[in-house]
Amino acid sequence: MNTRRITLATLALLVLSVGIAAQPQQDPQKARPRTTAGDQEKDKKPVNGDRLEGDDTSKTPSDVPQDVQANRQQQMSEEEAAVSPYYNNFFTTYRLGPEDVISVEVFNQPRYSRAGIIVPPSGRVSLNLIQGGVFVNGKTVDEVAQIIKKRYDEFIIDPQVNVSLDKAMSYRYSVIGDVGQPGIRLMNKRLTVSEAIAEAGGVLNTGNKSKIVVLRRQPTGVLAQIPVNLSAIYKGKTPDNVYLSPGDQIVVPGNTLKKIQTLMSLTPIASFARVFGAPVP
Repeated sequence: MNTRRITLATLALLVLSVGIAAQPQQDPQKARPRTTAGDQEKDKKPVNGDRLEGDDTSKTPSDVPQDVQANRQQQMSEEEAAVSPYYNNFFTTYRLGPEDVISVEVFNQPRYSRAGIIVPPSGRVSLNLIQGGVFVNGKTVDEVAQIIKKRYDEFIIDPQVNVSLDKAMSYRYSVIGDVGQPGIRLMNKRLTVSEAIAEAGGVLNTGNKSKIVVLRRQPTGVLAQIPVNLSAIYKGKTPDNVYLSPGDQIVVPGNTLKKIQTLMSLTPIASFARVFGAPVP
């Protein structure tokens, strides 16, 4: 009886072992498939179709209406068209002076070209093979280019000369009176009186915006006075079309508040004088 029980138990263990062996086992040594960043990007689905990423500026988002895009492009073109002549006019009509920086480029002739020329006080710049140099003070860059072209005709067949203004350093103007930062300033671009006053810190509360005067010396030597009503300009009643010339001086006078403050500052002195200047009884 005991022998039979042992035999049945042995058979049961044998069947159980065979069943376990028949199940698939995972090999711990088998390498798992690696997932790359490219595979992760492939699994991602685009959001909103062609929506742009932060650094993608080569496309236009589809959710911006075409008329809005057209208006933006037109507005940018109009701004460029308005600003370009403003600065081009300044640089083409600019008269060179001491401390200005220019560059002379002779096409295909690096031997005769020169960059970063600082105009000396004498106004005469030296160039290769041009005896005595070229006098540039009071001339535009186009006029200087024509002079250099004529001088280089002796050495080069049909020279192509370009003179560029790298830094405008000789144009200066001054702002005095009741402004935030009075003083002499460099005019490296075309400026209106209102822009110049804004760069000088604006008119103080004690300044009179309606009686500003620009002092400009005429070729005859006479000092002309050009009135500017800044208050009317700010209100849109007068166009902002008074541009500065080199050497101009903007004078911002005081207003009634300035006079009152001046009188108030003199009151203690007057009282002191009355007390100590009274006759002795």
